Amino acid sequence: MNKCFIVIILLMVVTLSCKSKTDNKQSQNNKIDQPNIIIILIDDAGYVDFGFMGSEDLQTPRIDALAKSGVTFTDAHVSATVCAPSRAGLITGKYQQRFGFEANGTGGIGLSDNVTTIADVFKNNGYNTYAIGKWHLGSDVSDHPNQRGFDEFYGFLAGSRSYFPINNPSKEKMLQHNGEHIVFDGYMTDVLGEQSIKFVEASKDKPFFMYLSYNAVHTPMHAKVEDLKKFKDHPRKELAAMTWSLDENIGKLLDKLDDLGKRDNTLIYFLSDNGGAHNNQSSTGPLKGWKGNKFEGGHRVPFVMSWPKEIVSGASFGGLTSSLDIFETSIAAANILKPKTLQLDGVNLIPYLKGEELGDPHKQLFWRKLDESAARIGDYKIINLKYYGSVMYDLSDDLDETIDISQTNSKQFDTIWSAYNTWQNQLIDPLWQEGKPWMDVTYHIHKQLMQNKEAEYKDIWSPAFIKQSK
Repeated sequence: MNKCFIVIILLMVVTLSCKSKTDNKQSQNNKIDQPNIIIILIDDAGYVDFGFMGSEDLQTPRIDALAKSGVTFTDAHVSATVCAPSRAGLITGKYQQRFGFEANGTGGIGLSDNVTTIADVFKNNGYNTYAIGKWHLGSDVSDHPNQRGFDEFYGFLAGSRSYFPINNPSKEKMLQHNGEHIVFDGYMTDVLGEQSIKFVEASKDKPFFMYLSYNAVHTPMHAKVEDLKKFKDHPRKELAAMTWSLDENIGKLLDKLDDLGKRDNTLIYFLSDNGGAHNNQSSTGPLKGWKGNKFEGGHRVPFVMSWPKEIVSGASFGGLTSSLDIFETSIAAANILKPKTLQLDGVNLIPYLKGEELGDPHKQLFWRKLDESAARIGDYKIINLKYYGSVMYDLSDDLDETIDISQTNSKQFDTIWSAYNTWQNQLIDPLWQEGKPWMDVTYHIHKQLMQNKEAEYKDIWSPAFIKQSK
C-alpha cells in the first residue's frame, strides 16, 4: 500500500479519535451544566398569604427570600380551581380536560395511561426523579408515581390526611416510600422537608428533578404545639403556625442546596395548586372567590421562579402565565429536545424573563369543570354557568370582578365565547363526575357570586345547605 496513503489514514484515525473524546467531554460538560429542577407545590394557599405577596401577619422570611432571588409572577394561574385536576395539568403540561381529568378526586381512574408526565421526560434524559408528599393523581398500580416517571416516591396517595401519625392508615393515606409503609414520628411538613434534603444529597453529581408537593396548608388545621404557642395570640393562629413550619422547611432545603454548591444552578418554582380554601383561614386579598370557583380567587396563585445562574433576581413579571408552562420551561432550561409526539399547552417562560420575547406568554387561557367554565383573552374574562348564563369582566380596572360588561361589550364577549368553543371542541367528555351535593354547592356559589351576593353555604357541611337538602 502507498506509504503516503497509510499516513493519511493514520492521521484521520487520530483526528476522529480526538474529536470523539472532545465530543464526549462536551457531552459530559453539557450534562454537568444541566440545572436541577424543583417544583415546590403547596396546597390551598391564599393569594396574599406570603410576605412577598403583601401579607403583614403571616411570617414567611425564607419563602420571601426565595421570591427575592428570582421573579414573582403577578398574573399567574393554575389550570383548575381544585387540587387533583390542577395537579394533572401541571404534571402533564396540558389541559387536563384533554384526557378527561376534569372533576376533583380521581374517579378511580387517575391519570390516563397514554399521557406523558414531566417526570417521564426527565427520567428518560438521565435525571434522577423524585416525588415527595401529596400525589392525588390516582391510587391504582398504573397511577403510582413509580409508574409515572419517578425513581423515588416518598409521600401519600390521598388528597389529604392528618399531619400526625395515623393508626392503621389506609393504602391511600399511609406515608410510603415506593409502596412500603413508613411509620413516622413528628409532623408531616417536617418529615417531607427532611426527605427533600435526603434526596438532594443522594443525587450527588447527577442532575435531579424534584416534585415537592406539600399538603400544607390544606385542612385539617394541624400544627405543632411549639408553633401554636409562638402564634397563640394570632387571629389566624393555626394557619400562621402551619405556614411558619412550611417556611422553615423550605429554608432548610435552600440551605442544603447552598451547602452543596447546587443553588445557583437549580431552577425552583414555588406556587399553590389553587386559590385559598374557604375553610383554612386563608385570604385571597383583593380577589373575588376562592378554591373551587372560576373567579380570580380560585385560580390566580402566588408564583415564583428562581434560577440565580440564568434569571435576574428581584424582578416581577406581569404577563399572563399558567402552571402549564412549567413543563415546557423546564425541559427548555435542561436543553432537552421535546419529543415530536409530545403536544404541550404551556409556553417556555425563559425568553420572556430575559427580555428576548415581549408581551404575554399566553394570549388566552381557559378553565372548565363540569357545569362551570371561564375563558380569558387579554384583560377580558368570561365566566359561564351552565343553564344559568354568563358574565364578563375587564380585569384591567375590575380585578374584583363585580361589573358585568357582557351586555355593553357584546363584540368582545362573542370573540371570547368563540375562542372558548374552539378550545372546548378539542376536549373529551369528563371521565367521572362529582357527587350531586358538591355539584349543587358549587353551582349555588357561582350563581351567588355572579350576582355579587354572599353565598349562603360554601360546602356540603354548611348548616344552611344541610337544612335545605332535607
